[in-house]
Amino acid sequence: MDINGFMQGYKTAWEGRDPARFAALFHADGRYHNTPFQVQTGTAELAEYWKRVQLQEDVHVAYQILASQDGGGIAHWHVTYQVASEELFQIWAKSTGTGLPNRKPGDPLPRMVLDGMLQASFAGGLCREARIWWHSMPQP
Repeated sequence: MDINGFMQGYKTAWEGRDPARFAALFHADGRYHNTPFQVQTGTAELAEYWKRVQLQEDVHVAYQILASQDGGGIAHWHVTYQVASEELFQIWAKSTGTGLPNRKPGDPLPRMVLDGMLQASFAGGLCREARIWWHSMPQP
């Protein structure tokens, strides 16, 4: 696996909202740093973390490979999705450092935009470690 194959699998897993497919991109002890201070390690933790994408609908993932070399690479990614549950909205709200959109009870949930960078290392055909840096906001 290289960064191109990984990003295609990442896109497929995210758009398909498929935790097992996401976890299958990694070694059994693979590591995914979803923020600089949080890491999921191993198949079970990776799949459990990725379950949150099942609370998203109409997911669109685009990416651009910025650097590729033997054993690693860097990509820029951009995602839009419709928040499908109040639970996901609250997860997002707690993870951001920005203000929340003005919503009154009963208002529709927002469509979100995420933009980020991913750095990954590979060995033996699978991802050993991936780190992402991202920001999100409601789509204007």
